[in-house]
Amino acid sequence: MKDKKVFVSIAGNIGSGKSSLTGLISKEFNWKPYYEKVNDNPYLKDFYKDMDRWSFNLQVYFLSHRFKTHKEILNKKKSVIQDRSIYEDAEIFARNLYKLGKMKKRDYDNYRKLFKEMSHFLQPPDLLIYLRSGLPKLVKQIKLRGRDFEKNIDTGYLELLNSSYEEWIMNYDLGKCLIIENEELDFVNSKKDFIKIAKLIEDNL
Repeated sequence: MKDKKVFVSIAGNIGSGKSSLTGLISKEFNWKPYYEKVNDNPYLKDFYKDMDRWSFNLQVYFLSHRFKTHKEILNKKKSVIQDRSIYEDAEIFARNLYKLGKMKKRDYDNYRKLFKEMSHFLQPPDLLIYLRSGLPKLVKQIKLRGRDFEKNIDTGYLELLNSSYEEWIMNYDLGKCLIIENEELDFVNSKKDFIKIAKLIEDNL
């Protein structure tokens, strides 16, 4: 891995540990980390208060940000680890908002067309890592990090997202995919658990 650039992206539900793993992997392999924009997102707080009103705005913001990030990653000479891929925006979050009736069909169709055109210009990651986590762990992790705008997330919404992730991962065909069973792991506090993940990444690259 030292002889070539690699592009790895970590996928997973809200609270699955993507950002924490991104930071740890970045330090372990000396890869440049790219994190999901949360704190300076101008729509996120409004979205959690009123999903019907702000779903389209939020998803277009994420799509624009991740498209810019993905292009930047592809132009980098250094290896990269990314917190959440552009594909999750379209295949998980926008799709679920539409299924829930939080995004109108007209807006969803417009969003899908935009995503389709943009994705033609992108080379997928060399490796996609999926952190598979059950609902109890997701809820626990969300509470632990204490983001004010996440405190009222509906568990039914998280369950629906998990179902969509499973469907998407089972049909993912853009490149190599590594599924990590995250339920019993504590890679933040257990060096043994982290080394296990790092070894899996090395083996798959």
